[in-house]
Amino acid sequence: MSTVERTGPARTQDRTWNDVFLPDDVAHVRELARDSVARHLAPVARQIAQTPESRDSFPWEAFRGLASDGCFAVPFPAPHGAGLDHPILATCIVTEEIAYESSSMAGVYDGQCILNARCLSFARPEVRDRVLPKLISGESAFSFATTEPDASSDLSPSTLKTVARRTDSGFVLNGRKCWITNSVVADWLCVLCRDGDEQAMTMLLVDMHSPGVTVGEPDLKMGHHGQITADIVFEDVEVPAENVLGEPGRGLGVALASLAAGRVGIGAAGVGVAQAAMDLAVERLGTRQLFGKKLGEMQHWQYRLAEHATHLEAARSMYQKAAVRLDRGDRSGEPEASMAKSFGTKLANDLARDALQVYGGYGFAKQIAATGETFRLEEIYRDAKILEIFEGANEVLLWVIARALIGRDLTG
Repeated sequence: MSTVERTGPARTQDRTWNDVFLPDDVAHVRELARDSVARHLAPVARQIAQTPESRDSFPWEAFRGLASDGCFAVPFPAPHGAGLDHPILATCIVTEEIAYESSSMAGVYDGQCILNARCLSFARPEVRDRVLPKLISGESAFSFATTEPDASSDLSPSTLKTVARRTDSGFVLNGRKCWITNSVVADWLCVLCRDGDEQAMTMLLVDMHSPGVTVGEPDLKMGHHGQITADIVFEDVEVPAENVLGEPGRGLGVALASLAAGRVGIGAAGVGVAQAAMDLAVERLGTRQLFGKKLGEMQHWQYRLAEHATHLEAARSMYQKAAVRLDRGDRSGEPEASMAKSFGTKLANDLARDALQVYGGYGFAKQIAATGETFRLEEIYRDAKILEIFEGANEVLLWVIARALIGRDLTG
């Protein structure tokens, strides 16, 4: 039983959800993550959410605190990591617990421990031995870069402008990536680039301290302030041949495998955000008075939240099933991965909106001047939207589902 003090509303999840199909090797992970979040993230989460992006505002305290409790070891095999049989499932459970307290910190964790964990599984053993200890300890931050100004959901060779040209010792890299999580503090970057003039792509591990690497100023966003993003420009950056991830010319497969895991992770983050909004709404329904009775006595909100609770059950099951498929060797996890991401992130937005409605004006406020009271729902509402956009826009994922359902001969 945990001895870590936890604050906030009661967890409705603990009385409405049962992990009856959870594999034995990950049964302890939710409690581990919840304790770590309570210890290292919860005390600073509201500050992270309200602090505009800057190079100095990266949430190192929470980042390294989570790492110190083993959260960053969860995705990785022994001898460096936890050596779990279901690492993607376990990592997604950690992501959900982080997102419950801070959606933007879940984005940081996704960049460090889902996208890069999958990508680095394609690295040479000696490269993994060199870089993984600092990733897992939180000493170093890692980034993952596929997106460019004209390439995001479409990662075909013709859209990529970042090019790696082969040399006798490896590659020379030129180009620009944008919206790159953790880039302002990263020591290492997994980057997808076009392989010379070929209609093929290569994934490279780049030392961010190499000559020719320039990181721009942080993007200023509506929400997700703790997930700091910025452009990266490469000018004749030399990358040794040993830093190829997978095989030269076959980088798209590495990128897609990483993005598949990331997609499920963002589905899990959506569940965490939705659960936080649900718990706040339920707490308010039991205390807010309207027309002489508590708001929770009104049948509209009883039915509305019952529907949301059902959807939460479905969304959590979806991401866990998709994660298990990936852990069992399916490279795409489709269509469950797209279902988990699109459904879980839409639910986060729907529940945030309804929870804000339950709170009324207090849900729209950061702080009440007269009393000094602060409220979290405006943060949740701002943060939730990006979940429907990054790591596969939901509209694109619905198309992926439709292709599985109807067939590519009709959908394209």
